[in-house]
Amino acid sequence: MSLTLALLAATAATPPAPPARSDAVALARSCEGKDGFSDPAPPARVFGNVWYVGTCGVTVLLITGPQGHILVDAGMEDAAPQVLANIRKLGFNPKDIGLIVSSHEHFDHVGGLAALEKATGARFVATAEAAKVIRSGKVSPADPQAQEIHGSRPARVDFILKTGDVFSVGPLKITAFATPGHTEGSTSWHWKSCEGSDCRTITYVDSLTALPLGTYRFADHPERVAMFRKTFAQVEALECGILLTPHPSSSAMFERMSGAQPLEDRKACKALVAGAKDRLERAIAK
Repeated sequence: MSLTLALLAATAATPPAPPARSDAVALARSCEGKDGFSDPAPPARVFGNVWYVGTCGVTVLLITGPQGHILVDAGMEDAAPQVLANIRKLGFNPKDIGLIVSSHEHFDHVGGLAALEKATGARFVATAEAAKVIRSGKVSPADPQAQEIHGSRPARVDFILKTGDVFSVGPLKITAFATPGHTEGSTSWHWKSCEGSDCRTITYVDSLTALPLGTYRFADHPERVAMFRKTFAQVEALECGILLTPHPSSSAMFERMSGAQPLEDRKACKALVAGAKDRLERAIAK
């Protein structure tokens, strides 16, 4: 079954929204008016066995299981102690994390990776394109933001993934699909989580933002524009279930987690792509 068909089947009937949780309300209130990459945030449950353990401006997720856990993204280097503290505050041991995955290879999402690898002993997987940057710590010269952003501390990559690869920690399973554009190594993820008999597809869609910095012009890079448009078509076709993103503000994550908006929206991926398409076209026009 194709990725699109599998997700369509999993979300054909949208279940009712779970009740708002006090921890998610506290998270939303704590981060109100704050979106700094290292602004501290309390941990909160997203749904089922999925927990938010990142900062106000950068998502880090913990997926828990009986035989070990999965960490999704690593956040900023200076936020790594916060991430570990949030994990412990929830009652989980960082040493029980068996796998770390990431969205893309920018410093705000993999800056803390080396520290978290050391603290957890977990294996880390990434695409070949992302692995070059993560292992070297240097921004790719082809990156639209390369002229104005810095790299990150080099980190270990244990396995090179490709679209469709499924990674397991005990009964937990998470599936990768490449969504390049924002970076060459951009990767999105989906998995299933349950609260009792209420099971949902969760889709972690990497950044779709076309952000040229310095003298970079998308009009001069048709190959990058084509990369974005192919990713847009892929994501737009998804019935994404519960949409999560590397920057929580990109998909109103805190508002949805706290009950101010529906946690699950059947049109969420389409809306995310619509905004990204508009931004790309405006960047090309410049």
